[in-house]
Amino acid sequence: MTGPIILPEFNEFLIEFSDGFGIRWYALAYIGGLLIGYWILRREARQPNAPLTVEAVDSLLNHVLLGVILGGRFGYVLFYDPAFFLAHPIEIFKVWQGGMAFHGGLLGVTIAMWLFARKHKIPILAVSDRVAMVTPIGLCLGRISNFINAELQGRVTDLPWAVVFAEGDGLARHPSQLYEAGLEGLVLGLVMVYGYHRSWLARNGRMTAILLAGYGLARFMIEFVREPDAQLGILFGFITMGQILCLPMLAAGAYLLWRRV
Repeated sequence: MTGPIILPEFNEFLIEFSDGFGIRWYALAYIGGLLIGYWILRREARQPNAPLTVEAVDSLLNHVLLGVILGGRFGYVLFYDPAFFLAHPIEIFKVWQGGMAFHGGLLGVTIAMWLFARKHKIPILAVSDRVAMVTPIGLCLGRISNFINAELQGRVTDLPWAVVFAEGDGLARHPSQLYEAGLEGLVLGLVMVYGYHRSWLARNGRMTAILLAGYGLARFMIEFVREPDAQLGILFGFITMGQILCLPMLAAGAYLLWRRV
């Protein structure tokens, strides 16, 4: 039986201009996901009878960008380490040091989409369906960057594909970041491609439901092999914060599928 895969020490910077300052892989994942999604939505906006114009997509990008950054950061602060940030409030604004929560970003983007839809008088589900369609791109890139940064590591395991991070504690762990990249990114993305070609965008709410239910289910399962946040651990002896936050997503996705399918 082979041992675990020993990983080299990856540099969290693509380009480092000085000590602690440069272009990080994680930032590139955010930028890349947003720009690729933006390009796809601009192409879709040129289709006949598309509810969003090309100009509206430009405005939507700005709304989503703010929603992701503000929601992701404040979601992490509120959900994962409120005591620390209450004692050190200035740390809230140091986003370059890491600390973003998908569920917080989702809430921020939801508010941003609602404001955008209200301003442009477009049905909110028509907007959310299009954002949902391209979201797996950012999820996939983000989880790969988590792997490069050796963060959000998996739990200890003796499986043959276990990895040992150079920056870690020397224990063999699940590459849970790659599990998430595969399920939340690649698999969910392929479902979105299939749905697009099956004209799911014509039924407002279907793409949104698939994202909510698909991500919620994938993340809930992967949490069983992902190391819980040290400051939280296993809550109530059997569930993680990530799993708790997935429950409303699963419920909302199931409700939309029931109403829209």
